[in-house]
Amino acid sequence: MAKTADAIIIGTGVIGAAVAFELAKKGYKTLSVDRTRMAGQGSTAGSCAIIRMHYSTFDGTAFAWEGYHYWRDWAEYLGLASSHTLAKFIECGCMVMKTEQNGHLVKHLENSRALNIAVEEWGPDEITRRLPVFDLARFFPVKRRDENGFGEPTSGAVSGAVFWPNGGYVTDPALSAQNLVAAAKQHGSEFKMGVEVTDILKGNGAAAGVRLSSGAEIHAPIVINVGGPGSAHINGLAGVLDKMTIATRPLRQEVVHVPAPDGFDYENRGFVVSDSDIGCYSRPEYGNHILIGSEDPPCDGHVWAENDKDYDRNFTDQWTTQAMRYGQRVPSLAIPSKTRGVVDLYDASTDWIPIYDKSSLDGFYMACGTSGNQYKNAPIAGKLMADLVDYCENGTDHDETPLQFRLPYVDRIINAGFYSRKRAINKESSFSVLG
Repeated sequence: MAKTADAIIIGTGVIGAAVAFELAKKGYKTLSVDRTRMAGQGSTAGSCAIIRMHYSTFDGTAFAWEGYHYWRDWAEYLGLASSHTLAKFIECGCMVMKTEQNGHLVKHLENSRALNIAVEEWGPDEITRRLPVFDLARFFPVKRRDENGFGEPTSGAVSGAVFWPNGGYVTDPALSAQNLVAAAKQHGSEFKMGVEVTDILKGNGAAAGVRLSSGAEIHAPIVINVGGPGSAHINGLAGVLDKMTIATRPLRQEVVHVPAPDGFDYENRGFVVSDSDIGCYSRPEYGNHILIGSEDPPCDGHVWAENDKDYDRNFTDQWTTQAMRYGQRVPSLAIPSKTRGVVDLYDASTDWIPIYDKSSLDGFYMACGTSGNQYKNAPIAGKLMADLVDYCENGTDHDETPLQFRLPYVDRIINAGFYSRKRAINKESSFSVLG
C-alpha cells in the first residue's frame, strides 16, 4: 500500500485536534478525518468545558494541573496570528462542597498541596458571603423529584467547601477545537471533513489505514482513535476489544440551562460548583445564566446509547429533576417552563478515567473513554499521545515498559501506564463526571 500520511487521526474534537497539533509539531504528516463538517461539532460542542484541577488520584490531579496552564496561556500555546478569534478561559474558580461522599476532600487537598496548587478551605459563612443565594441545608441522599422526601432537608448543614481559585471554564468549546485545527494546519496537518470511517485497514499484522463509507482508502502506518462516543465502534473495527480490560460506551447526559436568580450577578460573581449533597455541578454562563449537570448519583441511573448516532436528543424528566435539585441549594432559582440546555453523549470508560494508550494491533492507538471530564486536559493529552506514538514507533513496548511522561509546566514525571487499556479498575476514581 502506498502511504498517504504518517498518521491518520479519527476525530476532530478538542482532543483529536490537540493530537494532530502535537504530532505535526514533531514532524509527522497527519491527516484527520471526521464525519462532521466542522471541527468540534461532536461531543466537544456539548461540553460544559470546565477547567478544574481537583481529583481524588495524584496522577489525575497532576495531569489536570498541567492542563490548566495551556488554557491560561492559550494564545501563546497555539501560536496563531492575532487575527484569529480564540476561545476564552474564564478563571472564576471552582468550589467543591465537603461531603461524606467525597471524603470531605481530604485526598483532594493532599494532592493539591503536594503539587503546590492554590487552594482555600471555606466555612459556611464564607460560602454564603460569596454566594448569598445559597442555602446550605443538607439534602443527602440525592433523590429524584418523584421520590418521597424530595426537596426536604435531611439533617444539619453542609460543613464547608474547598475552593480552587484557578478553576473556571472555556466560553466556546467548539471554537477551542477549531483553534487547535488552525494551529495544526500551520504545521502541515490536513483535515478531511464529512467522511465516515467504516473499517480499519490492516497489513502484516499492523494498522495500515482506514476505509471510508465512500469506499475510498487512506493509507498510513499509524491510526489514532479519538472518536469520542464512537470510540468503542472504531476499536471494534480494529479488532482490539478483546485485549482491553477497560471498556468504553456512549453515555447520554442532559445539561440544564436556566437564568440566574433575580438580583444576583451569577455570571460575574459565580464560579464552578460541585455539590455531591444534591448531586449537581454548575457553572456560570453568558447572559447571567447557569448550566447545571448531574454528578450521576445512583438514583439517576445511567442511560447508555447503543451507538453514537441513534439516541434520544429530547429533554426528559431528568432536566426538571436537575433544575429542581439545584433549586434546593438556590431557593430563589426560577425554573422556566421552556427547557433549554444540551443533550449529548459522553465516551464513558469503565472507571471514568481515560484510555491514552497503544493497542494490541501495532500502529493503532487510542485516546478514548474521556468520560466528559477530559476536555480540560486536551492539550496535555495531545502531548502525551504524540510522545507515546514516538515511544512505541521507535520500538519500545509500552505494555512492558510504560512511557514515563514529563509534564512540562509542573515538571513532574508520570507513568503513562496509569491510562492503560489493560489497567485494573481504579477504585480511587469518583466514578462520576464534572463535565
